[in-house]
Amino acid sequence: MPAESAPVGRRERNKQQKLERIVAAAAELFSERGVDEVTTQQIADAADIGTGTLFLYAKTKGELLLLVQNSHYADALERGRAASADARTPLDGMMALATPIIECNRVQVENGRTYLREMVFGDPTEPHHAAALAIVGETEQALAETLSRLASIPAAEASALARVVSSIMFLTMASSDAEVDVTQIVEGVRGQISAILPR
Repeated sequence: MPAESAPVGRRERNKQQKLERIVAAAAELFSERGVDEVTTQQIADAADIGTGTLFLYAKTKGELLLLVQNSHYADALERGRAASADARTPLDGMMALATPIIECNRVQVENGRTYLREMVFGDPTEPHHAAALAIVGETEQALAETLSRLASIPAAEASALARVVSSIMFLTMASSDAEVDVTQIVEGVRGQISAILPR
């Protein structure tokens, strides 16, 4: 007979409820105004908590953005994995993985750019930053697996190429102006990946 999990205590429930309120408030405000136009005080007020409590969950506004966005990027990666399963060529497999991530990044352009900046330059000791880097690692692993499967590339070479593809994707997203749409970014990434794939 399987062991029953212990009931969640009131303190843990309260912490979870506060976290959910923080994420909901930050997501709404960031979506409406962009991360640069929102203060931590506004997020705390919208979540009905004090700023001191807010900083227990995320120490900076950048960390709050990571907290909000990480789940969106993880979902985009899963959509990309599912799409790449049907790909017939290495380039199509790479793009099937990359496209949902690019789309996710461009939902709110400034938030997307800030997310990438925080992911690269944020505090590596912060848990939300570590989670963002884990998503990058999972993306590179999925890219490497796709290359191995569709191009018969040895694992070590596939991993190195996957890191280059990941760099192309993130740098192109970060450097694209607000006027550049998803289709243009996807085509730019596709052209660069095509140039480096083995013939």
